[in-house]
Amino acid sequence: MSESLRIQRGGQGEPLLLLVHGLGASSDVWSGLHDGLAQRWAGSWLAPDLPGHGGSARAARYSFGQLAAAVAGALPPAGRVVVLGHSLGGVVALALASGWFGVRIAAVCGLGIKVAWSDEELARAQALSAKPQPVYATRREAAERQLKLAGLAGLSAPDAVPDALLVQRADGWSPAFDSAAFGVGAPDMSGLLAAARAPVVLAAGERDPMCTAEQLRKLVAQPLILAGLGHNAHVERPEALWPLLDELARSGESGTGEPGR
Repeated sequence: MSESLRIQRGGQGEPLLLLVHGLGASSDVWSGLHDGLAQRWAGSWLAPDLPGHGGSARAARYSFGQLAAAVAGALPPAGRVVVLGHSLGGVVALALASGWFGVRIAAVCGLGIKVAWSDEELARAQALSAKPQPVYATRREAAERQLKLAGLAGLSAPDAVPDALLVQRADGWSPAFDSAAFGVGAPDMSGLLAAARAPVVLAAGERDPMCTAEQLRKLVAQPLILAGLGHNAHVERPEALWPLLDELARSGESGTGEPGR
């Protein structure tokens, strides 16, 4: 399925940094890191649009395993891969770290993963998954909807939304995002952490209402909390992610990432 994914990439060599965006977003959320990666990251980097997101093809169904398999199929051969995933992308990163998808992951960081779900929240997500994206009269309106889907309203301008994230129809415009992806469900965080075959860092913005420090401390002893930032810390202040990236690089030096270990 790798040929059906829109992918952005840069740099050369190892480690390969895999950047995985959250639900409703796209690889473009990492654009604020591009200059820093060119200057500070020793290896290469790769950022895909998940299936059903941005410029990537839709999937017949959505599960954490299906998304992880699609990303795994897009990775080039590499001896050392480290992963930074945001929200849904963090769950995908943890799934890859299990080794179940044939990829050797040396270290992984999940940023802003929603780890606590109520029955009401799950029911609302399932209801949204059955609703197609609205069609709008103008590109700007569709772009504004796309920003809301990604949680980026007020953080990015509608005019900055790339064409790959929108669809122009005979009767107007709509986001390319497949609403069915809302039905992916809640992750089994304890199971994913137990299955990980690489060092794991869980992180969140200090002001992230979807992922609190208290919730993360129930899963790991020392989550990394980014002062003053919210759910989309990587968009709010990209430079604040360098402690995470430095930690990934350090952890990746000792992580084996052996599948099936």
